[in-house]
Amino acid sequence: MDFVSIRIITGDVARLVDFYERATGVRAEWATEDFAELRTATATLAIAGTRTVPLFAPGSARPADNHSVITEFLVDDVDRVHENLTGLVTDFVAGPTTMPWGNRSLLFRDPDGNLVNFYTPVTASAERRARRSAER
Repeated sequence: MDFVSIRIITGDVARLVDFYERATGVRAEWATEDFAELRTATATLAIAGTRTVPLFAPGSARPADNHSVITEFLVDDVDRVHENLTGLVTDFVAGPTTMPWGNRSLLFRDPDGNLVNFYTPVTASAERRARRSAER
């Protein structure tokens, strides 16, 4: 089995896609006006409108209602990314902080309130974990 994507359900697909394109530098591929994907080398962030929810199960997902998931992106320099996101991100939850497990992390909310973590490994063990993940 392979883990391939996370899907965010939103009430405004164009707004959220624009935000993630600007935040990540990855261009989205649009399938319909209700569905787009931002693909990286290791995973895909899918963004879908509320009209797609009934195709799976009516009422099973609600936009802007996430209280448990953090979407994470590995970046080369989290401090530089923090500077670049100033003006785009309106809700920084925590500025660049070195975590006990060796990642320097930047936690913020996207326009729907979903938590996003951009991080850079800064210790040898964290760098090894990141390399192993990228090799998969």
